[in-house]
Amino acid sequence: MNFNVITLGCKVNQYESQVMRENLIQAGFMSSEEKETADITVINSCTVTSVSDSKNKKLIRRIRRENPQGIIVLTGCMPQAFPEDTSLFEGCDIVLGNASRKMLVPAVLNFLSDRRQIIDITMHQNSGEAFEEMAISDFDERTRAFVKIEDGCNRFCSYCIIPYARGRVRSKKLSQLKEEIETLAEKGYKEVVLVGINLCAFGQDTGNSLCDAVDVACGVDGIERVRLGSIEPEKMDRETISRLASQKKFCPQFHLSLQSGCDETLKRMNRHYTSKEYMEIVNNLSKAFDNPAFTTDVMVGFAGETEEEFKKSLEFVKSVGFSKVHVFSYSRRKGTVADKMPNQVSAQDKDRRSKIMIEETDKSRLDFLASQVGKTEPVLIETIRRDGFLEGYTKNYTHVKIKINKDEAGDFKNICGTFSNVYISGYEKDSCLGELI
Repeated sequence: MNFNVITLGCKVNQYESQVMRENLIQAGFMSSEEKETADITVINSCTVTSVSDSKNKKLIRRIRRENPQGIIVLTGCMPQAFPEDTSLFEGCDIVLGNASRKMLVPAVLNFLSDRRQIIDITMHQNSGEAFEEMAISDFDERTRAFVKIEDGCNRFCSYCIIPYARGRVRSKKLSQLKEEIETLAEKGYKEVVLVGINLCAFGQDTGNSLCDAVDVACGVDGIERVRLGSIEPEKMDRETISRLASQKKFCPQFHLSLQSGCDETLKRMNRHYTSKEYMEIVNNLSKAFDNPAFTTDVMVGFAGETEEEFKKSLEFVKSVGFSKVHVFSYSRRKGTVADKMPNQVSAQDKDRRSKIMIEETDKSRLDFLASQVGKTEPVLIETIRRDGFLEGYTKNYTHVKIKINKDEAGDFKNICGTFSNVYISGYEKDSCLGELI
């Protein structure tokens, strides 16, 4: 039998999907080339917003309609966060929570024997839960590999359901991390991205720190770049920044989750920093690293956000000069504190503010790309496009397109997954343009 895994949501989900692929293959199942007609479809769900749940349900209905005889497995954050809402599981044959992912293969085999629906959602513990041991040996034919080192969150931001879907903070053992990255290096990977639900909380349950994990990754022969996924800003103190900067393999690209540039809004969100403290962290990182890039997420229309608060957030975001910003409107989430807050913002105001924020952050994006022109950077080449371009990323994760002669594309067939020095000669909307040195 063959299978297909569909991943929704974050980098942690992408990693966990790879774990499930490898588990299914080891059990004798085959990855499907015809994904629409796979015998087994695994949906690794996201539930960060109510919109995410809607996407999950639409996807389930579409797969059931197009492939009525196929087996549908639902896993991930949605069933874990709302185990009592069986309407979310309609059309699914097997439902597994985040804490039951290791039961995927046994559940599939059991279902094949009696065709009875299986629901296995183990609730997370409030404390003392162990990090689920898992490792990958490949990453779906990509050039860089995500490696999950942390799960869970203890923060309980007022808008967020994820602590209920992921449980409390727990961390991978450093010895397991080293072994996993060594395996990836042997497979030819040059770059790894350390990811987690609350990445900066890594080690608070084991007596380690995020810097310890970075040191381990950078110490693996064959790995030439180590970068971080999304991080919470208040954990980036001077000592942490200094240790990260001491590692030559560490990439100066920081996705510092902001959410809002207004202190009043941040307080209602239960975020643990002010805009002033955030800017101080950006400045400290800028001093410690050469040519760093800062990306972030910004929410507009949070409960109670006034026009004045939105303008404060907008001005702060403009002042940072992010290289890229993910702008999104606040979506009410059942089960969170913010869902019950007064003065909810109208959909029309959310849409208007979102458009204004995107327009301004697009300008910042172009300013950042322009600042890269004239530099010569090592680029990890990832793809050869049919229109005659090589594509890859610099150390600070700037996307670069490099023009080549399409007739000579065959000469570059072995370049993917390798580094090339590139002169940045120009830029366009979302990319820099470069020339091979």
